[in-house]
Amino acid sequence: MTRDFTATTFIVQDGRTLLLFHKQIQEWFPPGGHIHKDELPCDAAVREVQEESGLNVELLSSAYPMGTVTMLSKPECILLEQIEPDHQHIDLIYFARVVGGELKVADSEAEDHRWCTPEDLLAEEINEDVRRLGIMAIKAVGD
Repeated sequence: MTRDFTATTFIVQDGRTLLLFHKQIQEWFPPGGHIHKDELPCDAAVREVQEESGLNVELLSSAYPMGTVTMLSKPECILLEQIEPDHQHIDLIYFARVVGGELKVADSEAEDHRWCTPEDLLAEEINEDVRRLGIMAIKAVGD
């Protein structure tokens, strides 16, 4: 069994969250991807959003010093995802708000995109984890 660490970010703006139609998997997901060697998970979350959407985001949970150590941005949850029979992802899930940039979806990553309200997330083509976490993100960020 191999396991990779990944970071996924539910971006919220104007009461909606961004989903991308993943080119390879052919399903709707928020931006995310593998955490690079020596990269902090929170930095990977922000980087993946920028690479896949062109947007700059601020994670809801911020890093801050605590004496001689740093308290890192806390993920909202961690998912164990079965990718193949012998391969899993340990996916750190973050919530964020847009603070800049311009939406420009990377053609190499996604075929389409959509900003979803909580009602839009109820569509049957959206996986349950994406639906539930998307609604949680919208509530957490607020308007």
